[in-house]
Amino acid sequence: MPRHSLTRRVRFAAAHRYRRPEWDDATNARIFGACANPHYHGHSYVCDVTVEGALDATTGFVVDLGVLDRALAHEVRERYDHRNLNLECPEFADGALIPTGEQLATVIAERVQRALAEGAQTATVTRVVVAEDESLWSSWEIA
Repeated sequence: MPRHSLTRRVRFAAAHRYRRPEWDDATNARIFGACANPHYHGHSYVCDVTVEGALDATTGFVVDLGVLDRALAHEVRERYDHRNLNLECPEFADGALIPTGEQLATVIAERVQRALAEGAQTATVTRVVVAEDESLWSSWEIA
């Protein structure tokens, strides 16, 4: 049976820093470079979330776009926009995940999938791309 996909783009601006709390400042700076700046730094992120599934015979949708948009608003924009990821998002607090693009993509995929399931959607999140700028992006995808 054919599968279809739909991709929605969401944007958010956030600050972060890469740091392992068990390392001293010199080690963090050596491993993470400028991303270990103790005063943080920010990006205007662009995030593409792709969902896949069978077309609904009645609506012709892969996913109810309203449900997807609400999930992206709540799980991405409201959660991360104009936030310091390290200080305001428990998943990226000291000792938790380092807020790399790769980790952001993973967390976003998991949170959006959970929100879709709660909204009675059968579509599967298959790819999340998080771009920090025009020259650097990370992706998570189902293999």
